[in-house]
Amino acid sequence: MRLRALLETDALGLRLLGGEEELDRTVRGVMTTDLRDPSRYLSGGELVLTGLAWRHSAEDSEPFVRILVSAGVAGLAAGEAELGAVPDDLVTACAQHRLPLFAVNEDVAFATITEYVVRQVSGERAGDLAAVVDRHRRLMTSGPAGGGPDVVLDLLGSDLDLRAWVLSPTGRQIAGAGAPLSPARAAALAGEHLAATRAGRRSPYRTAVDGTAYSLFPVRNVGRGTTPTAFRDVRETVLSDWLLAVEADAGDWPAARLDLLQGVTQLIAVERDRRDAARTVRRRLAQEVLELVQTGAAPAEIAARLRVAAPVLLPGLGTAPHWQVVVARVEWAQKGTGDGGNGGNGGNGVNGAGGPGAALIEGGPVAQSLLEEILVDPAWTGAGPGADASDRIAVAHTDDEAIALVPLPAVSAEPPASAVPDAGEGALPGGGSGAEKPLDVPAADSGIHADALLAAVRNALSAGLADDGRLTLGVSAPVHSAEGLRGALEEARHARRVAAARPGRVCAAGHHELASHVLLLPFVPDDVRRAFTARLLDPLRDYDRRHRAELIPTLEAFLDCDGSWTRCAARLHLHVNTLRYRVGRIEQLTGRDLARLEDKLDFFLALRMS
Repeated sequence: MRLRALLETDALGLRLLGGEEELDRTVRGVMTTDLRDPSRYLSGGELVLTGLAWRHSAEDSEPFVRILVSAGVAGLAAGEAELGAVPDDLVTACAQHRLPLFAVNEDVAFATITEYVVRQVSGERAGDLAAVVDRHRRLMTSGPAGGGPDVVLDLLGSDLDLRAWVLSPTGRQIAGAGAPLSPARAAALAGEHLAATRAGRRSPYRTAVDGTAYSLFPVRNVGRGTTPTAFRDVRETVLSDWLLAVEADAGDWPAARLDLLQGVTQLIAVERDRRDAARTVRRRLAQEVLELVQTGAAPAEIAARLRVAAPVLLPGLGTAPHWQVVVARVEWAQKGTGDGGNGGNGGNGVNGAGGPGAALIEGGPVAQSLLEEILVDPAWTGAGPGADASDRIAVAHTDDEAIALVPLPAVSAEPPASAVPDAGEGALPGGGSGAEKPLDVPAADSGIHADALLAAVRNALSAGLADDGRLTLGVSAPVHSAEGLRGALEEARHARRVAAARPGRVCAAGHHELASHVLLLPFVPDDVRRAFTARLLDPLRDYDRRHRAELIPTLEAFLDCDGSWTRCAARLHLHVNTLRYRVGRIEQLTGRDLARLEDKLDFFLALRMS
């Protein structure tokens, strides 16, 4: 707003005492002060209100005015309640420094002027920001010329004092203004968003994390050919939609501000569609390789296709990579089943509102989008927000599975300087560039690890899966040739089946687990598992329930310490005699002898199967 507008509002009780030629100055804020030097609290463009308590003599006026002018204030308004009239020395000082000066009638409270200015400035800023958002949307509709979501988020911060971030369903930061959210807070916000979406709450979703209020706005897909939201099962998009997290409580926002934020989400959705389109080539490459592998194509043909894929996924690296395969499956329970599995039918289930109509949910695309997101999560890539690791992941889908082809660069021990990637360009998914490893050998421990892959995103995704969905994931060992790719695919699929046999909404298993008892346990029939564990463990559970003796934890610790009395007692903070008493009670209740290898093995397997 302009200074001139203040004089046109009779309710403010302002009289101009000097600076008429400067009335077209823009007012960006208001501040009340009686400090002799308020410069530390000024940022420029303010209308300064003062009761003149800082003035003890005529000599005080000129230094005060000079400080205000140096800070770039728009004007000064002095109250008449303290001295009865604005002193001439202040009028003279303002004229000398060309600072507009107003007198405030003693009947008008400074709070009235402050409220008026803040309301006017905020309204104008919102209007200006809305115009910028609209222009930015038009620019980004045809490409990223507008600068991406960060530009608009910066405007929200500078013009509306709103801190905001764009997050993925797993809590990965995609864009933001100012300091990034901590990974834990971002994951918590993503989980709140997914839970609210599954519960059918109306957006924006209001929540608080560690005492800070946030409002969460869904970013809906708006690409061509997209089914209207009103006709889609929420489970088709809940695990792939982005969200806009704003550090504010939108509960008392006016409709105009809510509309503005909805416009921002539409702009971000355009960027989301653009990034999805950029994945088309990588998805097609993965689909072609997968079809060759599954149809039993010759290794030479598969190798030729891999050579095409390598430069796309690892531009400029110059060496043939190793590959790792990750298989994911998202399943939804049928109506009334109550668990995450659906008997392998690929996601038949009720609609998102729980209505009577059964909705067919195609699991493959859901798992594909989710796997693309999981594989670029900063928790395991070591990259920061907005990392380009997503450009190195090719994910296809078939039926209800998503299958990722993940390259692991193989590098020579002494590569030429031009071929050595820097930390950002050639970093491996497991960390490190691998620049000191032998030729055609992946960097040590550079592959994807199943447990680490889901550790940071498990809670958030569990909220989106709610009580009727499951995500299971299997990871193969790295392979270095086309001949090994078929085996890697089968290995990843088998690991996923091992993960599916475990309890929980989000489960993963890796190739290393296929060489131990873990390989066998998932395929023991349920009735056999129940009978075996009940016979060995139920007496101990009953005893613990009645006596709080902690026999089950003692048994687990004893086996984990390989039967060492000393180490087990130290771990449990018990005297060895107390430990011997507990173990004796376990043997008495079960009729087993923990000194015998066979009985130890039976207890070990019973605990694992339970």
